[in-house]
Amino acid sequence: MSPDRPNAGDPARTLALLWRDPTAVPARGPRRRHDLDAVVEAALGLVDVDGLTALSMRRVAERLGISTMSLYTYVADRAELLDLLLDAAYLRMPRQDTTGRPWRDRLVSVAAENRELFAQHPWAAEVSTVRPSLGPGQTAKYEHELAALDGTAADDVTRDACLTHLLVFVRACARDAADARAIAAGSGSDRQWWAAAGPLLARHLDPARYPRAVRVGAAAGEAAGSAHDPERAYAFGLARLLDGLAPVLDA
Repeated sequence: MSPDRPNAGDPARTLALLWRDPTAVPARGPRRRHDLDAVVEAALGLVDVDGLTALSMRRVAERLGISTMSLYTYVADRAELLDLLLDAAYLRMPRQDTTGRPWRDRLVSVAAENRELFAQHPWAAEVSTVRPSLGPGQTAKYEHELAALDGTAADDVTRDACLTHLLVFVRACARDAADARAIAAGSGSDRQWWAAAGPLLARHLDPARYPRAVRVGAAAGEAAGSAHDPERAYAFGLARLLDGLAPVLDA
């Protein structure tokens, strides 16, 4: 099954909807009970609670109290709905003014803002970002995040690459954290899991054969209190990522 992604519908129509171009509204047809923003709100309320798998024309129509056929007078299909949802989430993101602060502080802020986006809308981390949505939310987001690289030594192409690298990292961490929460909700905490699995594993692990795995695994598990700590992984990874960008941005 292919991943959910923006721009899967008709490009001209999708862009017209995203930018609220009046030509996207049919000149004729039944009188509408809602505007497009109400459709987006209904869909957001659905996926924020039940996830992307719940997104369908039928279920959005039910939330609006209209027929599924009536919903087709607003959007052509699920693909258009997804573009509108993602762009609405981008438009509402927190955006901190970090003017005058070092680039490292500014990128930490950008990472935190995207992390908050995925905390509020976990489904957004599942959407492919290979092709951006190209709406006003995406455009405002890109403009704001690029400002974090103002005054650095990088050229424009490198600035885009640095930002992309950061956002891919944050998105991956968000998906990891969501997986950890889902697993814990279904089968208990990592501590509970390890309390049961650890003694069983110890019967099979020979420290002489796997000295590094036993030593490092025990030390990491003791430090994190679990087999994997998303918070710790995010903090460590972000610091190393910024260290790696320093030679490019400070050159």
